[in-house]
Amino acid sequence: MSETVKQFLYLNRKAPYGTIYAWEALEVVLIGAAFDQDVGVMFLDDGVYQLVKGQDPREIGMKNFSPTFRTLGDYEVGRIYVDGASLAARGLTREDLVEIAWEDPETEEEVDNIVEVVDRTRARALMDEADVVFSF
Repeated sequence: MSETVKQFLYLNRKAPYGTIYAWEALEVVLIGAAFDQDVGVMFLDDGVYQLVKGQDPREIGMKNFSPTFRTLGDYEVGRIYVDGASLAARGLTREDLVEIAWEDPETEEEVDNIVEVVDRTRARALMDEADVVFSF
């Protein structure tokens, strides 16, 4: 019996701290990847803050889980998107974001950074192409 692989797209819209949404979204992404599904993650709105380099939430009594994002490539999550308009609205650029490396399991090609900044048209197309979209 062959397994059907679904294309999942997880939308992260919430800031990394202050609610549990960002942490739970990350856990769900890792679970989906563990079950060999085609997993992609898109950061929109305040969710773009989840990928900002150098986070230190100790002053607010929170654990810094942002380094976990750099391991997504190790879990074969090869599609990471960031909404460019959300970045610009918050005064951020691609250079403010962590880099996520990835190795293609079939070709062993290594990519230093799979984080792709997309415009709204491309973001909408990615959502339309996905079999399942989860929003956090």
